[in-house]
Amino acid sequence: MTKIYLNNELIDLTSDQETKRLEEVAADKTAKDARIVAKTEAENKKASGKQKLKDLGLDDDEIKALMGA
Repeated sequence: MTKIYLNNELIDLTSDQETKRLEEVAADKTAKDARIVAKTEAENKKASGKQKLKDLGLDDDEIKALMGA
C-alpha cells in the first residue's frame, strides 16, 4: 500500500486510489513530455527560419527587425 500526505495527515491509499493516482501521474508525465517536445520543435523552427533568412542574404540586424527578437 502506498502512503501519502493528505491535509497534513499520513494515510494509506486503497488499491483503487493507488491505481487512479498512478494513472494521473502517468498522464501528467505524458502531458509534460508533450509540452517539452512542442517547445523544442518551436525553438528548432525559429532557428531554422533564421538560418534560411541568412542564406537569402539578410544580416542579423535585418532578421532581428523582421522577427522582432
